[in-house]
Amino acid sequence: MNRDARGAKGKGARWPAWALAGLLGLLGLTGCAPLRPPVQPAQVLAPAYPGDDAPEAATLPDWRGYFLSPDLQALIAQALDNNRNLRVAVLRVEQARAAYGIQRAAQFPLLAAQASETRSRTPADLNLTRRPLVAGDYQVGLGLASWELDLWGRVGQLKQAALETYLAGDEQRRAVTLALIAEVAQAYFQLRELDERVALAERTVASRAESLRIFARREALGATSRLALTQVETLLTQAQALLVQARQQRETQWQALTLVVGATPVWHPAQGALDEAAELVALRAGLPSQLLERRPDLRAAEHQLLAARARVGAARAAFFPQISLTAALGTASAELGGLFDRGSRAWQFAPALTLPLFDAGLREQNLSLAALREHEAVAQYERAVQQAFRDVADALDARQALGAQLEIARHALAVQRERSRLAQLRYDHGAAPYLEVLDAERDLLSTEQQLLQTRRALLASRVALYAALGGGAGESPTSLPTPN
Repeated sequence: MNRDARGAKGKGARWPAWALAGLLGLLGLTGCAPLRPPVQPAQVLAPAYPGDDAPEAATLPDWRGYFLSPDLQALIAQALDNNRNLRVAVLRVEQARAAYGIQRAAQFPLLAAQASETRSRTPADLNLTRRPLVAGDYQVGLGLASWELDLWGRVGQLKQAALETYLAGDEQRRAVTLALIAEVAQAYFQLRELDERVALAERTVASRAESLRIFARREALGATSRLALTQVETLLTQAQALLVQARQQRETQWQALTLVVGATPVWHPAQGALDEAAELVALRAGLPSQLLERRPDLRAAEHQLLAARARVGAARAAFFPQISLTAALGTASAELGGLFDRGSRAWQFAPALTLPLFDAGLREQNLSLAALREHEAVAQYERAVQQAFRDVADALDARQALGAQLEIARHALAVQRERSRLAQLRYDHGAAPYLEVLDAERDLLSTEQQLLQTRRALLASRVALYAALGGGAGESPTSLPTPN
């Protein structure tokens, strides 16, 4: 090779001065990308719950350890297998995971095998030889599609946003699971209460039907008045109406439980009244700050905030030059038989650098939109934290108030039973009209129903407290590849 050729080769290997100056100028334009510190959520949690004199750390059991009834555990397990809302939540998580996989794959180059054949015919009047020309070529090789060099982290930030979105979806699935467990427990206790109300109404109907038979016999013998007979009959019709109403409510609640479970519930008629100690274990609220670790909806809001921040980073990286590579390596020949002959190697390398100089404010608006969505995510996170604190405070207050109401209801029932007994004695000895017995029986039945409702409401408040605290730690999060 002569000196001129070497000099030409040396010049071709260097970048011209104007090209270097232009590249430096383009890189200088990237300084226009505005830098904004991430928005930090405000401290919105109080140090303790209202009325909680001695807050301390508390570990929540999982639902199998909290709900002690085997029948309720079977219903919850059945709902977790068949509930359609939970199934939709799981499918959404899988969609988010697939979206994360797509975005993660964008970090790596796409290699593809290529094979092509090209045939063409040039007419005679377009050919210098004035004869038709048929030409062709064959190519085989590996190709690298346009692959972006992520020097500024744009692709990495988009992948991080997809990952946080997936994690948020998984926490939302856990929140749906916890809400489903609480809904099944609430429906179970309400159905148990209606079963007790039906049994109470049936006993009342049977007792008053027997009283009507006795009074009808007395009236026929002239031992009592027609008025007393009609009063006893009034008590019976009231009990019969109450029984029909309780049975209708019970059937409605059964259909609601069937919908929640997603199949015909596994139900065994319970013996005895609802007992708080036999249904649920004792539970302490702990510190409000523990909500941030236990509540899946709060963790979902946190992941959504991190995803919004990652999108801000991706929008900011769009101000920097985008460098992409396209390459191909293989063999090419005009004849199929010479495709792999010596000297048929072919390659192509095409780097590209892109930086929009004028886009009518498109990148600025994209960055502004991403920043506003980050502010929205912060506000939603703060609202979720405040709502979680309120849920726990309300559940604690309801548990305390309903516990006191239950004790009052038990005492009121004992008083009403004694009143009914004394009223019956006074009537039997002729010291009072049957109207006094009628009023006592009505109030006794009302008090018995109130006790059943209060006992179920207390259990419902404890279920609500368990859900408000974030449930137990029995379920581990879905495993994910380590971000890189």
